[in-house]
Amino acid sequence: MNAFTFWNPTMLYYGKGQMEKYLTEEVKQYGTKVLLVYGGGSIKKFGLYDTVVKLLKEAGVTVLELSGVEPNPRLSTVHKGIDICKTQGVDLLLAVGGGSVLDATKAIAGGAKYDGDVWDFYVTDKKPKDALPFGTILTLSATGSEMNPGGVITNWETKQKMGSGSRHTFPKFSFCDAENTFTVSPEQTVYGIVDMFSHCLEQYFSHTPNTALQERLCESVMETIIETAPQVLAHPHDFAARETIMYCGTMALNGMISMGMTGDWATHGIEHEVSAIYDIPHGGGLAIIFPNWMTHALDAGTERFGQLATRVFHIDPTGKDDRALAEEGIRAVRQFFDSIGAPSRLAHYGIDDREIEHMAEQATRKGSTGQYKKLDQSDVAAILRASL
Repeated sequence: MNAFTFWNPTMLYYGKGQMEKYLTEEVKQYGTKVLLVYGGGSIKKFGLYDTVVKLLKEAGVTVLELSGVEPNPRLSTVHKGIDICKTQGVDLLLAVGGGSVLDATKAIAGGAKYDGDVWDFYVTDKKPKDALPFGTILTLSATGSEMNPGGVITNWETKQKMGSGSRHTFPKFSFCDAENTFTVSPEQTVYGIVDMFSHCLEQYFSHTPNTALQERLCESVMETIIETAPQVLAHPHDFAARETIMYCGTMALNGMISMGMTGDWATHGIEHEVSAIYDIPHGGGLAIIFPNWMTHALDAGTERFGQLATRVFHIDPTGKDDRALAEEGIRAVRQFFDSIGAPSRLAHYGIDDREIEHMAEQATRKGSTGQYKKLDQSDVAAILRASL
């Protein structure tokens, strides 16, 4: 395996009643002005907003608000949040929502301590040297953003969707109560499941040697997702199922399952170019593109594909050569996504071939993308065409 260091400073509170018990205690550590960041208002419909505001008032803090964070959070919204922080002297950010709200909050936290444009962190090599502290209250199981420093922001003016992160953009604390995900729509639940499963796949497809434990960790999370997803969708108020899938999302991208292992991440990069132009749900794009990336990447080595087939999907290898087993594993991924109602074609979102070359060019603007198989512009274009 690769030499590595691991550091994750997020205080994680999992389970019922944790927020009510510990939120005021956490908030009091950071100051007296809190910026509450949330999305389209669903947290008001099911009462979470009222509970959070009540707890913040009990902590004796002044509460400011930034609402309306988009599903693919916009740079313009981040700029609004930064302006509030700088002009109002905000001490702490509190993100209440899913990955998009958390990603926007990370960008605001870094930008509030920076004299330039926060977009620099996404399009240059600059990284935040400081950030406002922030906490999170998770309402959607998907990105793992509650326990990692990364986030993705869309610049709608330039049609760019870019990621960034640094040691300064870890949440200070995160509250994860599965009950807060009960009202998530079936569609958004599916997108979250696809996202966390894809995070595992991105890390799993690696040529790094001597990673036996890392591979098993990835496989165990994927198996648990496959087992739990049907329960979550059939019984959305099943606390045990919702809690399990939430924990899968956290573990899929908090750095623990891939220490010392170099993953691929090309599929995420390709999807970002699609949603930068078409503003589609991230999980929907991943469900479409990932199996097509897998087919395209087969010539980089079939062994990991076959291992996925046998260990995660429990496909009998008897009588199958390496390629046949690998192809069956790819079909199993597609069938899993289909079984939970994820889209399989870009046409589902009305996307045709007009922007393929532009998206492929953008995905490879810094050179080849991916690690398991290095993709050039023609490779990306081929994957996108196969996804139509």
